[in-house]
Amino acid sequence: MLSYRHGFHAGNYADVLKHAILLQTIELMQKKDKPFVYIDTHAGAGGYCLDDEFAQKTAEFKDGIGRLWGRQDLPASLVHYLECVAHFNEGNGGAAEELAWYPGSPALVDMQLRDKDRMVLHELHGTDHQLLAEYFDADRQTKVVRGDGLKGLLAAVPPLERRGLVLIDPSYEIKSDYRDVAEAIIKAQRKFATGVYLLWYPVVNRAQTESMLSLLKESGIRRQLRIEQAIKPDSDEFGMTAAGLWVINPPWQLDEIATEVLQSLSALLGQPDGQVTVKWEVGE
Repeated sequence: MLSYRHGFHAGNYADVLKHAILLQTIELMQKKDKPFVYIDTHAGAGGYCLDDEFAQKTAEFKDGIGRLWGRQDLPASLVHYLECVAHFNEGNGGAAEELAWYPGSPALVDMQLRDKDRMVLHELHGTDHQLLAEYFDADRQTKVVRGDGLKGLLAAVPPLERRGLVLIDPSYEIKSDYRDVAEAIIKAQRKFATGVYLLWYPVVNRAQTESMLSLLKESGIRRQLRIEQAIKPDSDEFGMTAAGLWVINPPWQLDEIATEVLQSLSALLGQPDGQVTVKWEVGE
């Protein structure tokens, strides 16, 4: 049940989208001086070596971050993302111009935290939790928890800061994950209605994904934004045809920024059969 390791997929096109939007969301939130907490329900290992057996087995990063690496023609919404990946490579003993490492969400957020902000990271996989705990050892702004992140989310809200950004990025290994995720978000939002929730989702079976998203749309929660990047038409064949972020209570202008990010990525990643969607599924 816990066989999933994100190292196989680190830096792929779905990571590029997720992390570019995550960084832009933080930047928008930090326009206000008040502190916030970042809560990650499935934090992973913190960072990934692109030369190890996990990454090399699938080499998905070559059609993701590899397509952007070294380019000088990126829009402003992607420049910061690429700078963060370069900084992570330097921090792991590499050179900024060499792509050998890829930062997970916690590492990327850690680069953005102000002294007043903090993180709560949940990870259930034993090996990944150990790596994550070692990465943030003695970091007073970060709490690393081994356990079920969905249960941890409900225990972590509402935060003392009254401002928060929640990333829910499960593996979806188990079919019940789809319903469990939606139900957990609905419960968390009832406790912490002003929080920003970023739900990452894959499209392997379109009906299964839409069933989860429909639970959120029909929950009565306002301000729900779909940000989705499809690399090919949906089909019954094995594999992911699209990935997206479902955002509850997005900061002002995130929809406009997401449109620029998606349109740029579609061209940069070479996806002639792809389709991008930025749509308010539920308004005010």
